[in-house]
Amino acid sequence: MGDGRPHGDATGIEQHTASQADRGRDRLIETYRKKAKHYDVTSRLYPVPGYPHGALRRRAVQAFGLRAGDSVVDIACGTGLNFPLIEEAIGPGGRIIGVDLTDAMLAHARDRIAANGWSNVSLVHADAAEFEFPARVSAILSTYALSQVPDCAAVIARGAAALAGGGRWVVLDVKVPDNTPRRLTQLGTALVRPHAAIDEWIMRRPWEAIRAAMQDELADLSWTELLFGTAFLAAGSRRSLTAGDGRLVGSPGLPGEHAGPAAGIGGQRPG
Repeated sequence: MGDGRPHGDATGIEQHTASQADRGRDRLIETYRKKAKHYDVTSRLYPVPGYPHGALRRRAVQAFGLRAGDSVVDIACGTGLNFPLIEEAIGPGGRIIGVDLTDAMLAHARDRIAANGWSNVSLVHADAAEFEFPARVSAILSTYALSQVPDCAAVIARGAAALAGGGRWVVLDVKVPDNTPRRLTQLGTALVRPHAAIDEWIMRRPWEAIRAAMQDELADLSWTELLFGTAFLAAGSRRSLTAGDGRLVGSPGLPGEHAGPAAGIGGQRPG
């Protein structure tokens, strides 16, 4: 009828969706603020004592095949639990960019950087859904986090576009097992229960969106189910670019670069 009603209805739906996303993000921030102080200890005990977090994180980093001097973006880096593993591979000539939504987690990551005397780690306070990846980065990592990002497929796509030729995207995360007993399903979902609406998470099935996006955006995708299907490790490489496009080594284009470990967090956004 030309009265603009359809347009208004669409706007209302968009606003409702945006408000839901904002509430989810706020819930995540508050949850991790409360957990930040003791996260390094409590994460070892969750979902059950003996869960092999450390071994799986190491396996994820090894999936890159990193070399000395490479640059790595750690999405949702938290307190920096992956940093020592990455540092072993890239050495002082490489770069780590840790990105996280929660200020309190980044504060502990900054303490880790200072305690180890690392001068090649930068921190960025940002939502993964809004982070602008630096160009021609060697590798992008996300561990136990990307499945909590509603638009995880878009994060995969933007990251893939920023990789250098042959650069690698690696995701270690949890999922609901396929065709397995309910007890194993509960184990797989226990990791996200404190951080997300579990029913919404299961219905959304983010691991499927992650896999589809990596298949679309990356070459030679590998997908490995772990722990009876309660977790997965996915890895893929950027498709070949034009001749002469190499892996990033110490590019001045990385955000938040600094001369010492005590430098502040770049790219601040309201906490």
